[in-house]
Amino acid sequence: MAATDLLALGSTGLRTRPLRAALSALGIAIGIATMIVVTGIPASSQAALLTELTALGTNSLQAMAAPDRDPPTKLPESAVRMVGRIGPVTAVSAVGNTHTVVRRNDRIDPSNGSGLTVLASHLDLLPTISARVRTGSWLNPATASFPTVVLGSVAAARLGIVDLPAGQPSPQVLIADRPFTVIGILARTPLSPDIDRSVLIGWATARSELRFDGHPTVIYLRCAEPQLEAVRGVLAETIFPERPGQVVVSRPSDALAAKRATEGSFSVLFLALAGVALLVGGIGVANTMVVSVLERRAEIGLRRALGATRGQIRGQFLSESVVLAALGGLAGTTLGLLVTVGYATWQGWPLVVPVESAVVGVAGAVAIGVLAGVYPCVRAARLPPTQALAAG
Repeated sequence: MAATDLLALGSTGLRTRPLRAALSALGIAIGIATMIVVTGIPASSQAALLTELTALGTNSLQAMAAPDRDPPTKLPESAVRMVGRIGPVTAVSAVGNTHTVVRRNDRIDPSNGSGLTVLASHLDLLPTISARVRTGSWLNPATASFPTVVLGSVAAARLGIVDLPAGQPSPQVLIADRPFTVIGILARTPLSPDIDRSVLIGWATARSELRFDGHPTVIYLRCAEPQLEAVRGVLAETIFPERPGQVVVSRPSDALAAKRATEGSFSVLFLALAGVALLVGGIGVANTMVVSVLERRAEIGLRRALGATRGQIRGQFLSESVVLAALGGLAGTTLGLLVTVGYATWQGWPLVVPVESAVVGVAGAVAIGVLAGVYPCVRAARLPPTQALAAG
């Protein structure tokens, strides 16, 4: 008997008793839907949480010269380039203290710098420290070569520059008695609060206008999270091979531990509930198939009398069980995906539907159909034709 014929024959019992078939498939559908929902919704929630934790700098480190040294330690000018050669490092930038004073105008005491720091900055600083410009623009290769500055959020407030309206002349500040044009103001940078209290200028301009020596003060970097501790272990030697003990490297963010704990957690209880639902659905399919065998003994006897083999009888009822379970699996997978998509969208989470859950859902339903149909199909095949016809 061809597989298509066997499939058509196996679906005969389902077509003749649609309500019973639907109720039996419902148990499988609920189990599969539960499994997908309890894996998809936590996965989407976890993705949203991990995104928030990543924003807390779980993959970032800072390195600076050890304080209170006489003479003061200066990091090598090549430090940023050397750090960039570390394999897991994905981004690296730096700032350098120019040791100059910034004033709003020439009427302010030359020694009053409002507690602000004038820093030379590399152009790739913002993406490295997850900062963004609130108004105006960031330094680029053109503006970084001219006397222009970008203010941190606190620096802008202390200097009385709260906005840069389009179409109006840009304000200026004095640095070392030289006028610098303000081209941008940063939003708050929670991961690097020192930047909020800083006035940032281009590295080349700091050298030419402020006699900056080119030695970085703070090095910022991002790297692959799994390699964070390894990178931290070699960072000091990479930055200052001659005197690594004079380099201070920040410790990993506490959010990293929380993120790893979140990644390692899994709802065993929810999976157990899904397993119970699948078990109940499988019992429902097995019950339906046993009842179907009892009700269709006359059909079995007639088919045996007409020459059907025991293997064909087994195949008929086994295929019927598999089709019933597969239909429930497809319905449950569809329902589970719809619920997951709807809930994740409602919560504003990134949609994460584990593909393996959908695959396992359908495959598990088929497996349940096979297991649930084994006993009924064997029982049907063992019925003697005369006894089956007499019972019908």
